[in-house]
Amino acid sequence: MAVRVKICGITRQQDLHAACVAGADALGFVFYAKSPRNVSPELAAELVRALPPFVQSVGLFVNAAPAFIEAVLKVVPLDLLQFHGDETPADCARFGRPYIKAVRVNQDTDLLKCAADFEAARGLLLDAWVPGVPGGTGERFDWGLIPPDMPMPVILSGGLTPENVAEALQRVHPWAVDVSSGVEVSKGIKDAHKIAQFIAKAKEAS
Repeated sequence: MAVRVKICGITRQQDLHAACVAGADALGFVFYAKSPRNVSPELAAELVRALPPFVQSVGLFVNAAPAFIEAVLKVVPLDLLQFHGDETPADCARFGRPYIKAVRVNQDTDLLKCAADFEAARGLLLDAWVPGVPGGTGERFDWGLIPPDMPMPVILSGGLTPENVAEALQRVHPWAVDVSSGVEVSKGIKDAHKIAQFIAKAKEAS
């Protein structure tokens, strides 16, 4: 199975172009003011308009007010919503858009229950649990905590880099991988060479 690759935290046209040229399947745009990768709806709309065919736009939200999400959706034609906070299944479903739910994983996380609770999600994005930080930490979690019988697609995130993505695919066999800090030179600024390396290693390994 060919793995899908999402490059998250896009803030610049040149990074969007580099990711698309390298073969990214999806690009993530962060609508969370506390993130160094946060983009305004206006900038995100400009970036999304530059996407070529068959590259999905994903909007990341963290415990956002419904009115804010609705305002973003009026401006930015997002293909998929990604909820990275404490949202309930009803919170995620209320916008009538396809969505994925991020789950921060530690020893106490019941991923099978999460999958059952969010059965309407297109998949679960699994990230590292770091106190007080909803994502983008660059930390890796114990992949052995992922049940082999997950009933929905898994998007693996958290601490992935060009150096370890092949190992991740061989061990976890996720539907997709998601990277942000692992292909950056600084927070919010991507490295075109690292993006190309990451995508090439992921596609080769799958």
